[in-house]
Amino acid sequence: MKSIALFLICFYSSITCFAQKPQADPQYKLISGGDYVASKNYYLLTLFGHIPELKKLLSADQVLSKIGNDKQVELAEAVKNCGEDIGCYIRAAEFSDDDIKQVGTRLGELYRADNELGKLVSMHLVPSGCYSLYADMDNRQLLIKAWEQDAKAVNHTNGVYNGGQKPNYPAIDSINFNIRDKSYPELIALNAALSLSEAKKDNLFFSPGLLFALHGLEMNERNQVADAEPMTETVNKAALEYAKKLKWSRYKYTLILVPGEGPEEKDVALSAGGMLRCRLAALQYNNGAAPFIMVSGGCVHPFKTKFNEALEMKKFLMEVLHIPEYAILAEPHARHTTTNLRNCARLVFRYGFPMDKPCITSTAKSQSYYITDVVPARSKKELGYSPYLNGKRLSDTEAEFYPLPVSLQIDFDEPMDP
Repeated sequence: MKSIALFLICFYSSITCFAQKPQADPQYKLISGGDYVASKNYYLLTLFGHIPELKKLLSADQVLSKIGNDKQVELAEAVKNCGEDIGCYIRAAEFSDDDIKQVGTRLGELYRADNELGKLVSMHLVPSGCYSLYADMDNRQLLIKAWEQDAKAVNHTNGVYNGGQKPNYPAIDSINFNIRDKSYPELIALNAALSLSEAKKDNLFFSPGLLFALHGLEMNERNQVADAEPMTETVNKAALEYAKKLKWSRYKYTLILVPGEGPEEKDVALSAGGMLRCRLAALQYNNGAAPFIMVSGGCVHPFKTKFNEALEMKKFLMEVLHIPEYAILAEPHARHTTTNLRNCARLVFRYGFPMDKPCITSTAKSQSYYITDVVPARSKKELGYSPYLNGKRLSDTEAEFYPLPVSLQIDFDEPMDP
């Protein structure tokens, strides 16, 4: 049975177990530079800025420097001339199609297997898994696709959180400001001026647009992607210490996943549905099904809530149901059912847990069937892949799933949960 599951995981994931090309590595340590908002959304750009020899190579290149200087000029002109035209600032800060093409072409020209860009791909982009949808490409093309993805991600953030464009889920993810308010253009002009000043210090071709995007997230209080990071040292520290001495063979399942259900009332910390889902998972845990319960969900419902679904469920499991902290893993970032499963798969991989052993979901009947019957296709549409394979249905409220490593792929248009 175990060999069949492994075969299925290999067959359906974006990688092939028998391929010679290196793949994502659970031992790889992500580089954040202390800025988890930037690194989790724009990993290539983070690496560009935090690997000294690579930064030196890019800063010294005349073609890339000209592109960066031209962008600084555009932003400076915007500060002087855009006035109350919000779109004018956005166009100045974003990467145009021509910018994206020029940078991609130049990165391809600079790439050598034995230079800093070659090392970047082989030592970081491939083992990180952050661009796993491009894993079958040659390394030069993977580098270009990673750049294109990060550029699109910066543009999306700027469009939504500076320009007021509609996000994928307007009810929970929209901008915090009325862009028609007379004071808003001045706020955006200040962001542009600040981004320009900081970019001149960075001396990197992408800095103006990236900084403008990061400031946009910050002023909208949309930095939740950094909540509880680094999780290995905060909310999941006790569980990971326990995992070091765990005998996985004693358990049929790796973990029990509890997807969050955010309350709609502003002052309610944990919904009734969240409480009952925790109780279902506690029954499975106490029966010895798995060594861990993973609670998943971010600050989602209602709009701009301060309550985090995963952390409130963890508190309920510990204080009310007396589940020990070492048995609880928190995933405090997911904003949708698709990313409950995706983020779970990511942590299973990153934490070095068995990938050929199934996990189970424990939730209400309607969501349980939604996960098995609808979410795989929805994930392929929204994420470009399914983050898991269905296993057996155990009951109306529990079903098996096998996490897939393709889940490490960054989602460019969800900056609070990429």
